[in-house]
Amino acid sequence: MHNYTELGREAIAAVFRNIGAFPTPLSAAVTHDTATADGTRYISISTVWSQVDHTKAARLCFSQSWTLLCDHKGVLQCLPPSPCTHSNRELLSSYSTSGSYRAIVSQGSGHQYLEVWSSGGLKTSLDLTALNVHGSVYEDATFACLAWAACEGRLLYVAEKLPGKSEPSGPSSSSSARADGAPGEEFNDKSVYVEDWGEGLTGRSSSVLCVADLGKGDVTVLKGVPPHVSPAQALWTPKDEGVVFVGWWEEPFRLGLKFCSNRRSGLFHLDLQGNCELLSADSVSVSCPRLSPDGRWLVYLQGRVFGPHSQCLSLQQCDWQTKRTSVLLDVVKRPKTGEFAGIYEALPSHCWSSDSQRIIFSSARGNYKDLFVLDRRTKRVTLVSDNSEFGFWKLLLVHKDLLVVSCSAPSRPPRLRVGFLPPVGGEVGMSWVTLNDPSLTFDLEWKALELNPSPQEENLQFSGLCIGALLVRQVAHGSGRQPLVVFIHGGPHSHFCAEWIPSVAALARLGYAVLMVNYRGSTGFGQDGILSLIGNIGSQDVKDVQRAVLHALQDDITLDPQRVMVMGGSHGGFLACHLVGQYPDFYKACAARNPVINAATLVGTSDIVDWRYCSVGLEYSFDQLPTPEALSLMLQISPITHAAQIRAPVLLMLGAKDRRVSPHQGLELYRALKSRGSPIRLLWYVEDGHSLGRVETQADCFINIVLWFQQPLQQR
Repeated sequence: MHNYTELGREAIAAVFRNIGAFPTPLSAAVTHDTATADGTRYISISTVWSQVDHTKAARLCFSQSWTLLCDHKGVLQCLPPSPCTHSNRELLSSYSTSGSYRAIVSQGSGHQYLEVWSSGGLKTSLDLTALNVHGSVYEDATFACLAWAACEGRLLYVAEKLPGKSEPSGPSSSSSARADGAPGEEFNDKSVYVEDWGEGLTGRSSSVLCVADLGKGDVTVLKGVPPHVSPAQALWTPKDEGVVFVGWWEEPFRLGLKFCSNRRSGLFHLDLQGNCELLSADSVSVSCPRLSPDGRWLVYLQGRVFGPHSQCLSLQQCDWQTKRTSVLLDVVKRPKTGEFAGIYEALPSHCWSSDSQRIIFSSARGNYKDLFVLDRRTKRVTLVSDNSEFGFWKLLLVHKDLLVVSCSAPSRPPRLRVGFLPPVGGEVGMSWVTLNDPSLTFDLEWKALELNPSPQEENLQFSGLCIGALLVRQVAHGSGRQPLVVFIHGGPHSHFCAEWIPSVAALARLGYAVLMVNYRGSTGFGQDGILSLIGNIGSQDVKDVQRAVLHALQDDITLDPQRVMVMGGSHGGFLACHLVGQYPDFYKACAARNPVINAATLVGTSDIVDWRYCSVGLEYSFDQLPTPEALSLMLQISPITHAAQIRAPVLLMLGAKDRRVSPHQGLELYRALKSRGSPIRLLWYVEDGHSLGRVETQADCFINIVLWFQQPLQQR
């Protein structure tokens, strides 16, 4: 199937189901670490995986365990894994420090439960809903935690605050009046608007820190959290004397929080007497506090408030004895070729070496996601991953210098690898053992590209930046040219790395070559690259994608320049629509998921309204009101201004519950093209939000994209 072949819906669906069936590792924990008299260690690793079941249109979770036989140098043998165990009812899980207990937050029949399991079976079960101390437990990474106290008798987690009686704004209740003038009536607050944290966090408004006492069988809400913040990502301090948590500022109003590392927040210390202190600056964005094994050092990520909603972050270090904070790893403005490019994502929950001197983490680096070791004393960063086999390395766990990572490549589905961190200075050339090895029944090939903008397209303020791209295809055995699908990421401040992406592999299996473009502004290329796009959206990024496409076509004569299609979601959809408008004779078809079409009309409907101003180079403040000049700038950068030039068939896929990019954005383009008789089709997903992430929606989108792309190819 290396050459393009016209296929029907069922054949396309079969390819997508087959390739989407590979499971993905989500987390890992060590449950047992036992040493024998001769120094040999038996280490048991429990892992949680996600897998799509297309029959049930569901995303399933399961657990699987491995036992490793190790010595002081490394892994000697890996015993066969345990059978997989279904774990779909679990929202959160966490092993105690000793590995003797496993805590689970689960749900069923409308209730949430906290269960603690040991080798002897169920030890504790609390009906959290029936206790009625708090609302639903948070399970998303933005807020969630399930932290064991060192004594293994208490658990710390985050939940929604129980709604209380709303206080009226304005006159006191004794002199208040109803809208109809009748005095002395209480306000009816059932219809009062309650803010939440936006796309992907609907219904999440105000959080509380909760402690479950397993001996007493009760739950308490910790007092002393400042009333203007929502606590998140909490952990116990040394000796269980208090907690450290991230507090997201709620005032003056909430902005969308998911995928945004630029929201005002602070790092707080709360003792068990209710005394709270701010450890970080109060005008920054912080996340991911991680305490060293010896309890001496606390590290966390820090970034700017407002501006790009994803950015290069600094790593801060707090001396827990003195509470003095310093910069451990600064923002990387302009990395040299092949070198560390900065931190752009969350730290794993366990990231410290056993001697409390090194921090291990994953981060984007150009077209890759790599694994790094930072020496806390020398501040030296060492690359320990190898891109010859895998372009994606994600750290899941560090346990007494045993690293558990998930690795993949565009041609290789995810697998687990383990290895021991060598002594300081010996990190390069780590030895790895693969625990599972899924194989494909067909061959894919890929390569990473880096190119420079043309002299006319250079950004004079940030000159010398490069454009990245990845080309994925099935290994060709024939002489025909392949159609090319240009795939553009959203964000815009995110990136494509050389990882396993089922939809890309499925397109390659169906005979398409896929070019994934990291235009200037993508993460993994330094902060200068991110800042270069501010005020240049709709121009610099559009030209970068087109430059990458022309480069790929010139570099590889097996790609067909007469059969080029484009697709993307969110900002990627924005760029896809720009490309078919600005280069109307070049692209043969376009597929856009929840695209930004008119930034001027989006400014009042998006949950991240600040980005609408930042994107055109304007500063944002909470009391900002749109001006004619600002709206004019937003309109000028928008694809809607090129709608009259669009000739390629356009497929729109919209989520009716999208709060980041209103579905009415896509409807604007639909009506503009419909009125001109341009080929347009719109798919409307009633239950989906911005990500279009439901299993059946993802499958339906893929099938319709392929069918849409086939139509212009049939006409040649």
